[in-house]
Amino acid sequence: MKRGKRYNQGIAGFDKMVCYEPLKAFELLKQMPRAKFDETVEVGLNLGVDPRHADQMVRGTVVLPHGTGRKVTVLVFAKGEAEKQAEEAGADYVGADEYVQKISEEGWTEFDVAIATPDMMSKVGRLGKILGPRGLMPNPKSGTVTFDVAKAVREAKAGRIEFRVDRTGNLHAPIGKISFGTQQLLDNLQSFLDAVVRAKPSTVKGQYIKSITLSTTMGPGVRLDKQAALSMGK
Repeated sequence: MKRGKRYNQGIAGFDKMVCYEPLKAFELLKQMPRAKFDETVEVGLNLGVDPRHADQMVRGTVVLPHGTGRKVTVLVFAKGEAEKQAEEAGADYVGADEYVQKISEEGWTEFDVAIATPDMMSKVGRLGKILGPRGLMPNPKSGTVTFDVAKAVREAKAGRIEFRVDRTGNLHAPIGKISFGTQQLLDNLQSFLDAVVRAKPSTVKGQYIKSITLSTTMGPGVRLDKQAALSMGK
């Protein structure tokens, strides 16, 4: 694959075969040539699970202590008191039938997170073909189907991310922006890895986390020393 000049300059600054401690890895990312925008820092994990089996699915949510660095637009499907609570918590769009109709008829998806009260799911469920493929469908397992909409809105705005292993056993998530301070990125990485460890299925035997890699939106991946990464804060 032909790579761009910036990518090649970045990969020349470290050894692809070496696994670096988290602090050094973030320093390497920050030393790489920058794109013209504030790139997202992403973490990628390869897990020793077989997602084809339901009892080995890894998914969950985590609120990053320093957020993701991007503005999150939140839609809440709610009525009555819950509608008022969502508005007070800072939701960008709050309503019921009008938004169900807008999505179903216009295909409108100009939001990043959708939250719904349980009593609204009989209507929101009809939007699965539109919201599902985009990862926008409210789900009890991710905390986006709840009567406590105020808490859900605040967490979404604060930087809650949802993670889910793909069919090949890989898991990717954003943990901040390259403009973040190194300690902020370390804190976010630690919180994310702790959440993944807690989400380990009881049926998984042997090595759970096989490898961890850090990268920016346009840059090459830097391999992490797995033991050092998983022992942060301990």
